[in-house]
Amino acid sequence: MFVQALRMTARDWRAGELRFLLVALIVAVAALTSVGFFTDRMRAGMDRDAHQLLGADLLVKTDDPVPQAWRDEAARRGLLLADTVTFPSMAQAGEGDESLAQLSSIKAVSTGYPLRGQMKITTDPVAASGARGEPTRDVPAPGTVWVDPGLLAQLSTQVGGMLTLGNSQLRITQLIATEPDKGASFANFAPRVMLSMADLKATGLVDDFARVDFRLQIASTNRNDLTAIKAYETWLRAQINDGNLKGVRIETLENGRPEMRATLDRAGLFLSLVGLLSAMLAAVAVAMAARRFMSRHLDACAMLRCLGLTQNQVTVMYVTEFALVGLLGSVLGVLVGFGAHFVLLELIASLIRTELPPVSILPALQGVATGMLLLVGFALPPILQLRNVPHNRVIRREAGAPQPAALATYGLGVGAFVLLLYWQAGDLTLALITAGGFLGGFAVFALVAWLGLKLLRRMRNLFPQQAWRFAVTSLQRRPGATVVQVVSLSLGLMALLLLTVVRGDLMAAWQSATPADAPNRFVINILPEQTEGVEDQLQAANVKEPVLFPMIRGRLTAINGAAIKSDTFADGEARRLANREFNLSTTNALPEGNEVVEGSWFRDAPGLAEASVEKSIMDRLGLKLGDSLRFDMAGLMVDAKITSVRKLEWGSMRANFFVIINPAAMANAPTTYMTAFHVPAEGANLGNALTRAYPNLTVVDVSGIIRQLQDVLDQVVVAVEFLFLFTLASGVLVLYAALMGSTSERTREGGLLRALGATRQQLARAQRIEFVLVGGLSGLLAATGAAALGWALATYQFKFPWTFAPGVWLAGLVVGILCAIIGGWFGLRGVLRQPPLQTLREA
Repeated sequence: MFVQALRMTARDWRAGELRFLLVALIVAVAALTSVGFFTDRMRAGMDRDAHQLLGADLLVKTDDPVPQAWRDEAARRGLLLADTVTFPSMAQAGEGDESLAQLSSIKAVSTGYPLRGQMKITTDPVAASGARGEPTRDVPAPGTVWVDPGLLAQLSTQVGGMLTLGNSQLRITQLIATEPDKGASFANFAPRVMLSMADLKATGLVDDFARVDFRLQIASTNRNDLTAIKAYETWLRAQINDGNLKGVRIETLENGRPEMRATLDRAGLFLSLVGLLSAMLAAVAVAMAARRFMSRHLDACAMLRCLGLTQNQVTVMYVTEFALVGLLGSVLGVLVGFGAHFVLLELIASLIRTELPPVSILPALQGVATGMLLLVGFALPPILQLRNVPHNRVIRREAGAPQPAALATYGLGVGAFVLLLYWQAGDLTLALITAGGFLGGFAVFALVAWLGLKLLRRMRNLFPQQAWRFAVTSLQRRPGATVVQVVSLSLGLMALLLLTVVRGDLMAAWQSATPADAPNRFVINILPEQTEGVEDQLQAANVKEPVLFPMIRGRLTAINGAAIKSDTFADGEARRLANREFNLSTTNALPEGNEVVEGSWFRDAPGLAEASVEKSIMDRLGLKLGDSLRFDMAGLMVDAKITSVRKLEWGSMRANFFVIINPAAMANAPTTYMTAFHVPAEGANLGNALTRAYPNLTVVDVSGIIRQLQDVLDQVVVAVEFLFLFTLASGVLVLYAALMGSTSERTREGGLLRALGATRQQLARAQRIEFVLVGGLSGLLAATGAAALGWALATYQFKFPWTFAPGVWLAGLVVGILCAIIGGWFGLRGVLRQPPLQTLREA
């Protein structure tokens, strides 16, 4: 049978029967693998390059100098090392009574800093304020310092001036334009002064009583291979746990830069969405191609049965043929996808500033497996229908009803489809939402199309034109084919609308999470008597609606009445959180960008202390709703019951607090205030004006962090935009398959009607009306499905605010009609050109 299957495959290929199926499979696998190759490299590259935000692949933060044994072990493993020492101190400029001092964040760095990313420096204050500078791999030379540009105005000095740090006088030689690992912690809120590690001891600022952060940066010699880093991290964590060491923290992107981790995680979801939509379109395209193949082989299969082939032999022959086509199409699709991802990389070469990691074999294996999985899932049901073709079809052109076993195999197709979606997404929730949307859409579209045909039957005599009646009759004559056509066109259009119109709303919502006008200045230590003056000064500077948030320092001392001790938490991160002072706040209204995910917001009843806690802190400390937290705020003890859990949008850069307590319970707490606002480049001196008016204030510039977030965001947005182009190819193929499914029947009908006296113009007009009806209904259904699926994704997966855009339905209606008319013209233009006698003879 294998030899016969090869002969049948060759015959079908010469006759053109396999070309559409092969093309559908190649395009499907190419769309998936081009996305797979690209996203695989982009994900690896983003994760790799995102480590520059730590300055390393791994960061070890300690309260005391890093043990030499840790350094020796890292060196033994061939890892790169660099050191930083960070602490707050006063920087002074000027002489005598004219000298000025400013609290600064001092940072001593060793040679090789940073191990990931690059510093940018300049001597131009304006360029430095705009993050424009020359990249450098150097560090400050001995006897010199690099400073934030804002420090010059605060100390009335300039590049070339002298800066006093403790016992040392150092010359300012460069301004810091960007510092990749600065981060958003309060320790880095003061203006930066960076010096060489060789000058640190001479300053006399680091002693046994100083509050100093020692950081050891660790990186792999191969940026694309973090195996050694992960092994060292495992070893280091074991050393920390075995020694029960305090004051040691291992920082990664997950715990060191939550705002960047949130952006990268969301980027991964968008890239997964691209893969999902490609998989759906691929499944529909292959299913349509397999159905077309089956319908065109019914007569040949009946002849084979008459010549003595058994059902099993027919099944083996066609399974072999499909397996050969599937393997060939999958391999060719992988090759096309591999080449296509290089085209994509070239198109966005200006965005990718670093070399991406090499291609892995996984996307290729996924591509071949996906092609075979699609073919098995969606081609097996038609094959089982072929094995049941009756002998008498040679005489009577009647198709028997599908057998239960053939119908049951469609469940295999659905299962393969869901499995494929989960494999592509790597996220169960995203896969289930998208699969549910498409499978639910399939059922709803089929029902609406069937009801539409029922309604259309009553509208046959609505217009007197003969072309209208021809169109309605043609749709009624093939109810099954019409429903399949509407469903297929609707699914294809739904994916395309989700990729285009609705996708634009998703991308806009994502970008609005970290908008260009996100707060880039924080002001802390505002005293109660200064709030009115600060608000007036901000309003005078055209800051939009400045809001001052109460900020209370408090230490968590007990949970549910049990005092917190050194061994209360086994997790080192939990111990660190419990041992530090919290920045608490109080407000009646839920802050913008906060969402209550459990419990309910404050009632603020007198005598009742309620706490709203951020979700990650709840998880880290093992807290739950109803637990009681005791905070010590400068001697004031407050026991607050957790009544709500909040989720924050870390990428928004707004003022966020881990714990908020209701105002009635905090009436006597020692309170200062803080605010966050956006300052355009031309208003950079507002911070200096505030500190001159109120010297106790600390003004923090986080514009560098905003730029880091925007750079990653812009890179991923453009990548996703281009990735959507690859899925459009699958969508176009689906539309073509849906419109070509009834070509043979239309040809026979057209010939018969022309033989009975219908003119070519009447039939052409009837075809256009038919396409308008099918395309219009499909477009409206697709727009509804795309809007519903977009809402579900935005609400339950991406956590974005969602607004329905009426333009989606207009776009769906117009695009559906245009696709149906254009596709129908291309596919059926030869139907009316063929002489009626030839058509009837071939029928």
